[in-house]
Amino acid sequence: MSKKGYTAEQIINRLREAEVLLSQGQTTAAACRQLGITDQTYYRWRKQYGGMKVGQARRLKELETENSRCAIHLRVYRLGRHQEHNSQQVWRPV
Repeated sequence: MSKKGYTAEQIINRLREAEVLLSQGQTTAAACRQLGITDQTYYRWRKQYGGMKVGQARRLKELETENSRCAIHLRVYRLGRHQEHNSQQVWRPV
């Protein structure tokens, strides 16, 4: 089975569809089958996006992207500081 990339909006819409199907008396497995996702995917999505609105999910993705960018900049900064520190040390034989 190929991996499909869902946007946050699509995930929230799928979760809403699942809630409707579950309220109609379908089992979780049947609702997931009808939506074309696995039970594990449903529970993972529900844990991550449960109760969110589309705008909140977009903001979450923006913050995750910004956080990863900041982490990269921090690693580059620390690497530069480390190299700067090592270049100042003079090697002397003992």
